[in-house]
Amino acid sequence: MLEIYFEDETNKVDEQTEDMIRKLLSHASIEEELTGEGEVSVTFMTDQNIQEVNAEYRGKNVPTDVISFALEEITEGEVAIVPVEGMPTVLGDILISVETAERQAKEYGHDFTREIGFLALHGFLHLLGYDHMTEDDEAEMFGRQKEILASFGLER
Repeated sequence: MLEIYFEDETNKVDEQTEDMIRKLLSHASIEEELTGEGEVSVTFMTDQNIQEVNAEYRGKNVPTDVISFALEEITEGEVAIVPVEGMPTVLGDILISVETAERQAKEYGHDFTREIGFLALHGFLHLLGYDHMTEDDEAEMFGRQKEILASFGLER
């Protein structure tokens, strides 16, 4: 089972949207055959706040749509998190810019709900180790996103 914690710094995301994301990410965890208990946090931010995070952690001083921080990913100088039996695995954090999601929904010709779901799923797949640094990785990740969105019923 996947536990999802929400924080809305924008006061723009309603309970229906949070419920849809909860169901979508739970569906994705089943599709990805995750076992055991897991935890994810989803924070809805402004462009200004996500730009600050993007600048600090990625060296890109521009707003972006979604950023993920995987807690199971080990970078230089970090120590591995050792799972404790009976305790949920904390997968990480997903940060979503609501303002960028609104703009992109209009640009791509679909509604806000579909865009915010897409971004939440995209961030979630990053937490599970998917990436799009190479063409092959991008094809795999975006193909998986499309499959999960279609099986959930959240297509364009």
